[in-house]
Amino acid sequence: MTTGSGDARWLAAAARLAGRARPLSSPNPAVGCIVVREGRVVGRGWTAAGGRPHAEAAALAMAGDAARGATVYVTLEPCAHRSHRGPACADILAEAAPARVIVGVADPDPRTASAGLDRLRAAGIEVVLADCATCADSLRGYLVRANTGRPHVTLKFAASLDGCIALPDGTSRWITGPEARAHVHARRARADAILVGGGTWRADAPGLDVRLPGLGDRSPERYVLTRGAAPAGTRAIAEPPAISAMEGVQYIYIEGGAETAAAFLAADLVDRIEIYRAPIIVGDGLRAVGALGLNDLVNAHGRWQQVEDAQLGSDHFAAYRRTREGAV
Repeated sequence: MTTGSGDARWLAAAARLAGRARPLSSPNPAVGCIVVREGRVVGRGWTAAGGRPHAEAAALAMAGDAARGATVYVTLEPCAHRSHRGPACADILAEAAPARVIVGVADPDPRTASAGLDRLRAAGIEVVLADCATCADSLRGYLVRANTGRPHVTLKFAASLDGCIALPDGTSRWITGPEARAHVHARRARADAILVGGGTWRADAPGLDVRLPGLGDRSPERYVLTRGAAPAGTRAIAEPPAISAMEGVQYIYIEGGAETAAAFLAADLVDRIEIYRAPIIVGDGLRAVGALGLNDLVNAHGRWQQVEDAQLGSDHFAAYRRTREGAV
């Protein structure tokens, strides 16, 4: 069974709602849920900080008796396993007795995979698995972690039109304008962890925090790529594959420098690149990415797909997703 355009719009709305949970829901996925009755929202919810209550529980609590016979839109398959922190969402949905449950993405967690859908169907509820790309995007960190054992990695840099991130002496403030810098802080607020290379840390001692009104508590945990001791207030990892050991981290945001960017790219651990391009020419400056050992341009093509494009004041923002066979 497939979804109609109306179902797709409600799932997209649930995916946007899920954004409120990121990254506070970690290590649980950031899920959004909307209960709709006769074209009107009667309940909505998203995963709470720390993972409980789940989105479905919050939405059903708001809907109350209006959930009976309604349609529930949820970005991720309702969990089927009980926890000491609360009942399985598949069970509370079955008890609420909606007419339909539209699910954006199947849960790869073996404790739930298909079992959540089966339990709802056994309760006489119509269930549709939509395979919604928008919902998958909203769950990218959870899905990458579940399928690969590592966090979702975003590499960010701000550069001039000719690809420089700083003057020859390392001076980089400010390449981009205030709108772009505010956008970066908003992106930091959506990450569990932020990472820079040891050279960048020693040269700039960056704050790596979120400096936006009301979002100061969203500053991610700070990491430095170094084989030495971790600088005060940070944690150290010795090499890119070590990100797999970052417990509770679904999204990591990498801010530099060039050798760190090259190391993660060479290891094929970058899932998304975000580029802020300022309308300036630097000339003989520091490059955004170090040597990759590329010896044939044919190997550089077909690896990145543009997924976002925006103007931020005088600067241009573009985001690219890594294209991988069987990518989540």
